[in-house]
Amino acid sequence: MRWKFCLAICLILILLGCSSVETEAIPELEAIENDASLTIWWEKGFNVQEDEAFINLVKNWEKISNHSVKLSFYTTSELLEKAQRAAEMGKPPDLMMSYPADLTLYPRLAWSGQLADVREIVEKQKQEYSPQVLQAISYYNHAANKTSYYGVPVYQSTVHIFYWRRLLQEIGLTQADIPQQWREFWLFWQQAQSELNRQKGINIYAFGFPMSVGSTDTYLFFEHILAAHEVNIINPKGELIINQPATRQKILECLRWYSQLYQQGFVPQDAIKWLNTDNNLNFLNRVVLMTPNATLSIPAGIREDTATYYQRMGMVNFPFTPTGQPMPYRTSIKQIVMFRAAENPQVAKKFLQYFIQPEVIASYLRQTGSRMLPVHKSVWQNPFWAKTTDLYLSQAREIFNSEQIHLHYTVYHPAYSQVLKQNVWGKALQAIILEGKSPTVATDNAIAEINRIFQNWE
Repeated sequence: MRWKFCLAICLILILLGCSSVETEAIPELEAIENDASLTIWWEKGFNVQEDEAFINLVKNWEKISNHSVKLSFYTTSELLEKAQRAAEMGKPPDLMMSYPADLTLYPRLAWSGQLADVREIVEKQKQEYSPQVLQAISYYNHAANKTSYYGVPVYQSTVHIFYWRRLLQEIGLTQADIPQQWREFWLFWQQAQSELNRQKGINIYAFGFPMSVGSTDTYLFFEHILAAHEVNIINPKGELIINQPATRQKILECLRWYSQLYQQGFVPQDAIKWLNTDNNLNFLNRVVLMTPNATLSIPAGIREDTATYYQRMGMVNFPFTPTGQPMPYRTSIKQIVMFRAAENPQVAKKFLQYFIQPEVIASYLRQTGSRMLPVHKSVWQNPFWAKTTDLYLSQAREIFNSEQIHLHYTVYHPAYSQVLKQNVWGKALQAIILEGKSPTVATDNAIAEINRIFQNWE
């Protein structure tokens, strides 16, 4: 069938990244006379559009600044490990950008005094950022005993839910049939799995839930499950409150519910080994009926297949929480940082001043394929986002412009970055699924590990 051929092509494009990028006019800076080189380490994009967008931006800056840039792309794990080692050796790049680093690395680097204070740069665009964005780029520098801006915000993301609209239609269901109550919402997909098999002979799993330690999606999604159940791990004062009996019980219930869906056959068996792209691939290959994903990478990857993009696939919001409240979405503010040991700090600042301009950011985000969403207020007002008729962008816009957005616990205490880095929730799920431990034991072990991380933080 034609749509299968188109979808296969889309999968190939996601993996190989074959596309072209249209360049747009962006503001220029006054040329600088000297030709000092700037070193930038950047996380490799989900598709080639993202890499090309940043390459184009860098080339434009090189032309107008008389500076050269040594730009290197690395995978997520490569970049995190390389940056950590380089910082410890005192030989970091000038600038770095990593997707998960705001949650797993930057808090530690800022704490130990290895990041440069970029307040003077952020202040020039401060009116563009919400209080939450400013809070997300504020880190405590234990070495200098101060809190300041140590990151320059680039874009933001949260977890969205994607599903196969056409498969629901196969059994006489539409998006209007999807319940908005918590229990009924998840039960709906389980029943749809059974009906697709019974009525149409289609073997498919209800959920593309990540279960592994190797996937950041595991903790990003599980943190949403915890938030829905009103689990408070750290209070705004930075105090660990996970040891309260009521909190322990809620964590236990969440781990039991999550792991049982796997054990009952509603999640692919190999989800326990998935890496970051595997939930995308299993969804696009129709192994699963629906999947959570931490960006808009799934629709971004199939945009050229218009039939699938507009008709066969859909996006649905989280249901109301078990207590009937609007779902609290956890957002991550992705940032570029400058190292304190940067060889060319003044040149790095010039680049950041250029990059932080709303016109530059808007052009860059459009060229990337819109996997990520803006953080600048004026960019949100750009017609591309403000007047979009795109289902996925408009729905994401509603979420980010609502009062349902919350930051991760790393803004309350940097030690929580180690909880996420070690994927404590992924370990707990694996203990239940692979090691046969009870949810009670897995919960107590996870709480004990979090306590140890906080006790050993300094």
